Amino acid sequence: MKKPFCTPKSRLIIFTKYPVPGKTKTRLISLLGPTGAADLQKRLAEKTYQTAQRFAQFRNIDVEICFENSSEKKMKAWLGPGHSYSHQVPGDIGIRMDHAISNAFVSGHRSVVLIGTDIPDITETILERAFSSLDKNNLVLGPSTDGGYWLIGLSKPADLFQGIEWSTRHVLRQTLKRAKEQHLKYQLLDKLTDIDTEQSLIKWNSEEAKGNPYISVIIPALNESETIITAIQSAICRDSEVIMVDGGSTDDTVEKARKNGAQVITGPRGRARQQNVGAKRALGQVLLFLHADTTLPENYSSHVFDTLMDRRTAAGAFKFKTNFSHPFMTLVEMGANIRSRYFSLPYGDQAIFLRKTLFESSGGFPEVAIAEDLFFVQKLSAIGRIGIVPAHIITSGRRWKARGPIRTWLINAIILAGCKMGISPKKLVSLYGISGKIQTG
Repeated sequence: MKKPFCTPKSRLIIFTKYPVPGKTKTRLISLLGPTGAADLQKRLAEKTYQTAQRFAQFRNIDVEICFENSSEKKMKAWLGPGHSYSHQVPGDIGIRMDHAISNAFVSGHRSVVLIGTDIPDITETILERAFSSLDKNNLVLGPSTDGGYWLIGLSKPADLFQGIEWSTRHVLRQTLKRAKEQHLKYQLLDKLTDIDTEQSLIKWNSEEAKGNPYISVIIPALNESETIITAIQSAICRDSEVIMVDGGSTDDTVEKARKNGAQVITGPRGRARQQNVGAKRALGQVLLFLHADTTLPENYSSHVFDTLMDRRTAAGAFKFKTNFSHPFMTLVEMGANIRSRYFSLPYGDQAIFLRKTLFESSGGFPEVAIAEDLFFVQKLSAIGRIGIVPAHIITSGRRWKARGPIRTWLINAIILAGCKMGISPKKLVSLYGISGKIQTG
C-alpha cells in the first residue's frame, strides 16, 4: 500500500446538492427534461463521491459532504453513511464555501480541499496532486473552462471569497488577484470543464446529450378502448415515452393509442409477455408498468425519481385507490396500502417501476397465466426494498362493480393463497374463470 503523503488532519469537502427535478441542472432541462437533468446531476455526484471515497480510503483523508436542498437522512439514504454530512449555510456560493472551509480549519485540519460535483474528469491522481501541492503552497486552484474553478484548496485560512463576481468568467481572475494581494503562494491544476450547458454535455458525452427519456411507461392492452386514452394522457410528460403493447385488440384501442401519443407495438397475448416485449423496446433508464385502466398522478416522474434515489431501493409503486365509491372499497384500499408499505407487496395495478438494468438482470416478468406481478415483486423484494410513493394511482373499479367488491376480493384472496401454496397459475385461471387480472386487495 502506498504510504500516505498527508496527515490525518486533511479534509476533502464535497460540495453538492440533492437532485430535484425541475430545480437541478436547469440549463439542461430543455435537452434532457426535468427528471433527466436531475438524474444527470445524481450520476455526476455519485461519480465524484466514489472517486473521493477511493482516494480517501488509503490516505487518511477526512471526507465531508456539504449539501443543500435536502436533509441528512435523505443524503445518507442516497450516498450512504460513513462520512460526515453538513448543511451549506445560506448565501451565495462564496459565503457557503468560506463557511465550510473555515469550519474545517477551526476543527483542527491542516489542509482543506473543496470540490464540486459537476466535473466528471476529476480523478484520484488529481486529488493527490491537489493535496500534495499544499505541502509547498498556501493555495491550489483547479481552473474551469468557463472562467471559474472546480477545486480550491488551502493550507491556512485566507480571505478569498469576498468581492467576487460569482457565476461569471471573472471568478478565477478575481480570486487570483485577491491571493496575490495577500501574498499567498499558489498552484494551478489542469483546466477542466463543468457539465452544466448543452454544449459542455455534448462535448463530454454525445450519447448523454441525445436526450433519451428517463422513464419508459409500458402499457399492456387488449380491447381497452374505454380507458386507454386516460391512461396514456396521464403518462405523457417531458421525461417519458409511452409504449402500448397490444395483445391483439379487435376494437379501436390501437387507433386511440396512436392518436394520443403512444408508440404502439404488438406482442403475444398475456400481460407478462406484453410487458416483457415493451421492456425490450424501451429507451428509458427506468421502466414503469401501467395497466390500461389506471391513471398516474401529476408529477409522477418526480415521485419515481425521488423513490429510486434511495440506494437500498430495488423498485417502487404507488399507493392504491379506485374510482369506485363503496364502503367495502375503503377497506380494500386501506388493506392494500398497508400490505404494500409494511409487507413490500404492491401489485401490478399500482404501477410498479424499477431501473431497466435491474429488470433485465432479474429476468423480467415470469410468463405465467396469472399473478405475474406477485411473483415479480417477491423476487425484487429479495434484492432490495420496495418503495411506496406517497401519491395515489387511480385504477378503474369496473371489475369490482361487475363482480361485486366482496366477491372480487374473495377471488383475489383465493388466487393469491393458491399461488403461495404452489398451485399452478394456469389451473387457478381455469378454476375461477377470470381474465387473468388480479386487482389489488
